[in-house]
Amino acid sequence: MIKVIITDDHVLYRAAVKTALSSKKDIKVIAEVDNGLQLLDLLKVVQADVILLDIQMPVMDGIITLPEVKRMYPNIRIIMLTMVEDQSMIRKLMALGANSYLVKTSDPEVIYQAIKTCYEHEFFFNEVINLPGRNNIGGKIPSVIKLRQEKVMLSENEIAVLRLMCQEKSTREIAEAAGLSLPALEEMKNKLKLKTGARSTAGLILFALNNNLFSNGIGL
Repeated sequence: MIKVIITDDHVLYRAAVKTALSSKKDIKVIAEVDNGLQLLDLLKVVQADVILLDIQMPVMDGIITLPEVKRMYPNIRIIMLTMVEDQSMIRKLMALGANSYLVKTSDPEVIYQAIKTCYEHEFFFNEVINLPGRNNIGGKIPSVIKLRQEKVMLSENEIAVLRLMCQEKSTREIAEAAGLSLPALEEMKNKLKLKTGARSTAGLILFALNNNLFSNGIGL
């Protein structure tokens, strides 16, 4: 059972999402709150798997709340909710650790798929998250590449792991595909964070996509 908290100051929207999800046997909405401050207080006593987090709220909005939740509860998946498709905002939120980004007009089935996919594979990408290179993963990977924007040297193994991460695979699937143990994979991800300056797994994916790391013909 995937435990979900809805954080949104619009009571009717919360009720609509909760009703839509009530028919799903593998999801349970365990709580609803009006703002980020209430959410942080709730998380002290309640364990959640996925949080639906509105960007615009009184008292404490989603942009401030997101990094606080990720800092204290890094394993919780957070799906940001908004009324607009803003690519600059998507980049900012992904860098802060968001696991997905949905507009509030999304079909209930899309919300369900986002929750389930984030829970199982950490990230859910859709047509709203139109990051450079997201749909162009493939092509030849050089053994060592110097990225133009970040001046970062990455090995072939590091690039392969980033490529797998961008394919929404689970941690175990990435480790198996890369021929690494789970501890070795975590060590590599930590090294990649140091190299790229990313603060989260989402930041690593954003780094890879922003640099068109897996597009055809990439070179120095």
